[in-house]
Amino acid sequence: MARIDAVIAKVFNESAQDLVFETGTTALIRTLENEKPVYREPLSSQQILGVLGEVAPQGFVDDLATRGEAVFQYAAPAGSVAIRVERQGSSVRAIVTPGGAIASGSGSQQASGQGVGRNEAVQAASVARLSLPDDPREAMETLLSLMLHRRASDIHLSSGSPVMLRIDGDMVPLPEYGPMDPAKLKAAIWSIAPERNKEEWTKVQDTDFAHETPEARFRVNVFTDRMGIGSVMRQIPTKILTAEEMGLSQAILDLCHLSKGLVLVTGPTGSGKSTTLAAMVDYVNRNRDDHIITIEDPVEFVHPNKRCLVNQREVGVHTSSFKHALRAALREDPDIVLVGELRDLETIAIAIETAETGHLVFGTLHTNTAPSTVDRIIDQFPPDRQEQIRMMLSESLKGVIAQTLCKKIGGGRVPALEVLIATTGVANLIREGKTFQLPSLMQTGKGHGMVMLNDSLLELVKRGLVEPGEAYKKAVARTEFKALLERSGFSLGAEAEKA
Repeated sequence: MARIDAVIAKVFNESAQDLVFETGTTALIRTLENEKPVYREPLSSQQILGVLGEVAPQGFVDDLATRGEAVFQYAAPAGSVAIRVERQGSSVRAIVTPGGAIASGSGSQQASGQGVGRNEAVQAASVARLSLPDDPREAMETLLSLMLHRRASDIHLSSGSPVMLRIDGDMVPLPEYGPMDPAKLKAAIWSIAPERNKEEWTKVQDTDFAHETPEARFRVNVFTDRMGIGSVMRQIPTKILTAEEMGLSQAILDLCHLSKGLVLVTGPTGSGKSTTLAAMVDYVNRNRDDHIITIEDPVEFVHPNKRCLVNQREVGVHTSSFKHALRAALREDPDIVLVGELRDLETIAIAIETAETGHLVFGTLHTNTAPSTVDRIIDQFPPDRQEQIRMMLSESLKGVIAQTLCKKIGGGRVPALEVLIATTGVANLIREGKTFQLPSLMQTGKGHGMVMLNDSLLELVKRGLVEPGEAYKKAVARTEFKALLERSGFSLGAEAEKA
């Protein structure tokens, strides 16, 4: 009996998504809810290859050396599993997934590791391909399930290219599926798309919609490039992380208790803005007795009524635009309004007016720091209106949370949060057009709950969650952050400083 057989049996017994081996960590059995370590000690590359070598086709180690990856199927006593092994330098990562038959490139031989001759096994390992179902809907469900199993935030599907996953911020190709056939890809995408989105794509070659499975929701964008149709699908977990689970500070939670004002969550694309905003709305939903209206494109996290009544409207389905829905919201007796994206001048202007007239408004912007968020809003307006907007913003803006995601040691990602709280001093600087002084005021405003991005990154390093080099890459003021690291006893590698 192979050593891996007992572990595979646990994967099936617990209906787990997959089993992961990775150099420097213990093996993990992963379910939708959690990760369970298999061994007490971390594994070396040699140990992982030794365990897999007992069941792999002969010659698969040679294949790893030449191609950097190998894919094969193993018929364990508990059931059949697909095993994908990747090697980068001295590190090894292996994913063991229940089911998932793997056919060879010629379709005549399977690399199961049992009853296969040496030459046939080596050939099968080198051309192994995972086969997608012929039915378009089943093919799409298989791809989305794969995305969830690999803990990917996004899946990229492009005509003529392999499937790509974004895992912990990195793009990871899955060449075992081969290039995506344009006709089959189009059929798979349209199998989950609403009819109106098919019509929109036909007219403008771009469309967005949400898709839901029993395991998760997905935000879907469909586009066209020079090779044909393509799509990017982002995972939106069905379970909303609570503010407590995310560890949001008391200063951020206090913003959720405001009766009026503008609160912004900002950051680059894929920085987790929607997750943080969902946690804040959920906190309001659990602690206040109010009416919440969300305006999104598309609706991402679904909020059931708890203590609040929640109405969620989707642009293009329930309303024509953000600005139209925001205007209409004033006649719908809201207490809290969430605007999924402050895209244009008119939407920003209406959001500020709404915040001034006795409503709490949450919104997002694609800015990297809290001070730059203030400048971005003001710069959206023509010069002759900027003085008026500075005055309005100084009175309505209550807080800005700017965040970025860092790779977490051991896998996953963790947010670094910069927090600006609109004190009287902050309001004065905004009104007087002295936003360049905001960073200095934030440094001295820690007693009000303000946090600089560098301080948040340093705290993640001190807690052992993020490598110093990764935090350095995410810092905006890198020279200052390097000095902070060195004063705290941390050093950067040469490669990190070149990033």
